[in-house]
Amino acid sequence: MMHLRAIGDGCGTCLRWFAAPLLLALVLQSCASPSGKLDRLAKDQGFVRSTLVAGGFRLRVYQNTAAQLRASNRTLEPESITLHVYLEGDGSPWRYRTIIMPDPTPRRPLMLRLMRQDAQPAAYLGRPCYNGTSLEDSCDNSLWTSGRYSLAVVQSMASGLRVLARQHRADRLWLLGHSGGGALAMLLAEQVPEVRRVVTVAGNLDTSAWTRHHGYTPLYGSANPADQVPYRRDLWQWHLLGGQDDVIPQQLVRPFIMRQSHASAFLIDRFSHGCCWLSIWPQVLVALEQDDPTQIPGRQFKFRDDVLEASDSL
Repeated sequence: MMHLRAIGDGCGTCLRWFAAPLLLALVLQSCASPSGKLDRLAKDQGFVRSTLVAGGFRLRVYQNTAAQLRASNRTLEPESITLHVYLEGDGSPWRYRTIIMPDPTPRRPLMLRLMRQDAQPAAYLGRPCYNGTSLEDSCDNSLWTSGRYSLAVVQSMASGLRVLARQHRADRLWLLGHSGGGALAMLLAEQVPEVRRVVTVAGNLDTSAWTRHHGYTPLYGSANPADQVPYRRDLWQWHLLGGQDDVIPQQLVRPFIMRQSHASAFLIDRFSHGCCWLSIWPQVLVALEQDDPTQIPGRQFKFRDDVLEASDSL
């Protein structure tokens, strides 16, 4: 008979004695915290972690090599610099829709993986109370449940964006957000004038429509991007939707997108909420740099008004 003895430690209840190496590996994996996994993934990808204090919260930041070089080189002449800022989804606020998680840090951080493919200066900006900071005195679980897009969250991250812009001497910020990170990207763009472009990937652009669709409790205390229109005309928006996305089905966000005068939108039929954005991200980045939406491997169903006006005049 196999005998196992359980003990408690900081990551929950683990097993001290194991019958096989496979069981040991599985238990050690289960004991690793979400923030610890995020740190290891970032380190494996060559990113450097730092912490910003913004709006009374500590925000974790990971930067790629290009961003590190840019921030450390104080001899650079002033020039027009764009910093890409990646914003993750909501992570794991709830378990089984009834139990609030003590740490909402994403278990599958898509945006951190996408940033690995970005050769331009790029930073991954965490949210208040995420990535290992949920137990700090300034945090309570409303900031990753009903208030995940609250004024306190948006103002803190807006302050963090300004710090990053100063550190890198960047006069332009591009925000790239997945799911709830797309919602925050839109909300932050109105707070920070340096934000010139927003790219959402399966973005939660109408949170009221989303909660109604799934039968979730409304996000009391949160702002809804769909209620913030009109957005400023110098903000260019690219919205990428997955045709197989059952988390944020396209019909929930299309009305919002179609109202945006400076938005372009693309449907990739075979993609879901989390799959398979890694496979096309290099093409997306090239398309953004060249401002050439024809390079996006999907069907464009919304065009910026200025593009339509130019085509109408031909």
